[in-house]
Amino acid sequence: MGRLRQLAGNTPAHRDRVVDLLRAVAIIAVVTGHWLAVYVTYDGGLRGGSVLDVVPWTRWLTWLFQVMPVFFLVGGVAGAASLTSHRKRGGTAVSWILGRTDRLVRPTTAFLGVLAVCALAARALGVDAELVGTGVWLAAIPLWFLVAYLAVVVLTPLMHALHRRYGLAVPILLTVLVGVGDLARMTSVLGFVAYASFLLAWLAVYQLGFSWQDGRLPSGWRVGPPLALGGFTALVVMTVAGPYPISMVGIPGEEIQNTSPPTLALLALAATQAGLALWLRDPANRWLRRPRPWMAVVAVNSVIMTVFLWHMTAAVIGVVALYPTEVLPDPPAGSSSWFVLRVPWLLALSLVLAGLVAVFGPIERRAGPRPDPHSSPIVSAVAGMAGVLAGLLVAAVAGPGDHGPTGLSTPALVAYFAGATVLRHARRT
Repeated sequence: MGRLRQLAGNTPAHRDRVVDLLRAVAIIAVVTGHWLAVYVTYDGGLRGGSVLDVVPWTRWLTWLFQVMPVFFLVGGVAGAASLTSHRKRGGTAVSWILGRTDRLVRPTTAFLGVLAVCALAARALGVDAELVGTGVWLAAIPLWFLVAYLAVVVLTPLMHALHRRYGLAVPILLTVLVGVGDLARMTSVLGFVAYASFLLAWLAVYQLGFSWQDGRLPSGWRVGPPLALGGFTALVVMTVAGPYPISMVGIPGEEIQNTSPPTLALLALAATQAGLALWLRDPANRWLRRPRPWMAVVAVNSVIMTVFLWHMTAAVIGVVALYPTEVLPDPPAGSSSWFVLRVPWLLALSLVLAGLVAVFGPIERRAGPRPDPHSSPIVSAVAGMAGVLAGLLVAAVAGPGDHGPTGLSTPALVAYFAGATVLRHARRT
């Protein structure tokens, strides 16, 4: 508590505190949304799925819980501010990337290592390989987001240079390209083009953060409400009257999914969220001058990657602990009893996650090796990031099932850990 109070007290007066608030609120929404979406049945064996599949009206709730655009928006704000400061001190783009990715890669390395060891132990104890693979897949769901986020962080120096020259034309062009991908997918003409939107859509939102940071998107009434209203109107038109599904997360069996890859509908939701954030920015910053709310925001942000990485592991542990033991009943998903039981379910998972954060949070808070800001170990940085991104991507797309002794693709783990090792060496060089 003393360390948190010191961190909160040392916050520079010029810091845009609402960025940290939005990041904290977003992580809480992601965790809560994932936990609420899970339904489980047990009749001698564990089965489950997403409530979105069996209770269609809940798909509207994804408009509230799909907050990944917020992460990329505030990531762009923070990335632009950090890179600008780094360059003013004479730092290079490569040294910035090495430093910026350290807090993402370090806790991820611990997460994957522990996950692999636990899977090996479970299989040694005789647990069914398919069941182990499914559990590992569920726990590793956060890797989807991490692949895209790491990619945009690596591209930040290039994209920020484009922003300085072309401003808001960059996210507008990226949005147009996402629309081209949507059209290709809907017409089945070169449908593979749409897969570029996995990067282009998130880059578009990230670029909005650059415009927030340098004042091209000012806070207050002039930009925020029109952007929010325009985004929301477009979202309603595209989903209610148009061809896009209501759900802002993937639903198996749907021809078009708004996140796989991201669509114009998801970017409309992103515009809505960005407009609301800009609208509320000034009053939120004033409120965050108070010690208690700001210390709570600092506390969440100090372990935010740990919370994100481990929250689905908490769900897996909760399923195994609560359902086979009949501590928690399993009424039909969507029934009144099922909704009532979401309260003890959330409380139990919160306790499990708190324990995981207590164990693994120090890894994130611990400062890693600081690269020399003036050096540029380009080859090591490129090779390391390529290994990390390739490993995460393969692990993320593998899906449920038995993918090897660790439940994850062995080549993916080898590529990731090799890349992480090279990056760590590069930071020390």
